Amino acid sequence: MSDRDSFIDEVSEEVRRDRLFGMLRRYGWIAIALVVLAVGIAAYVEWQRAQERASAQAFGDQIVAALSYDNPEERREALLGIPAEGTRRALLAMLAADTLETDEAEARTLELLQQIGSDDTIPSLYRELARLKAVMLLQDRAEAPEVLDLLEPLTIPGAPYRLLALEQQALAHVRAGDTSVAIETLREIVQDGAATRDLQARARQLIVALGGSLETAEG
Repeated sequence: MSDRDSFIDEVSEEVRRDRLFGMLRRYGWIAIALVVLAVGIAAYVEWQRAQERASAQAFGDQIVAALSYDNPEERREALLGIPAEGTRRALLAMLAADTLETDEAEARTLELLQQIGSDDTIPSLYRELARLKAVMLLQDRAEAPEVLDLLEPLTIPGAPYRLLALEQQALAHVRAGDTSVAIETLREIVQDGAATRDLQARARQLIVALGGSLETAEG
């Protein structure tokens, strides 16, 4: 390689180096900003996760404390006194529905369940469970036809609580005096492979109590 060629290479390398440094001086702040932004986002996400964990733990501790009361009415008041929105509010309502002692408490809990059941901001799984629990409370408060109308959308194929709703439907038919319809509904539960053992056992016991045949139900 001649001295001329060597000189040209050195000049070209120097030019490339100057251009690189120039680009770094001009655009380097962008790379630095991106790094700072990435670090900031990662820190925020981790902080948010820590906040969510702390919030969930505090919520759980409040539920445990509320359930520690011996008196059902005190448990219900403590549960419904926990600040909550959305899914958490639905969960508290479900727990409160199992701690009823007075007609007033039952009426207030029923109203809350109905509110949750119609709240589109709450996941459908919780809304439908709230509707089912509300219907269960209404079994002794409303006329059988009204209960059956409320249960109808909960018993369609694919509904998450379909089998439990069918059980309530059978009870409503019994109240209405439609024993044969109730037995057929209970047989549908027994023959459904998705039904739990406890649910099938309850259905079989009610079939027998209503004078139905278990052989037909099993078949």
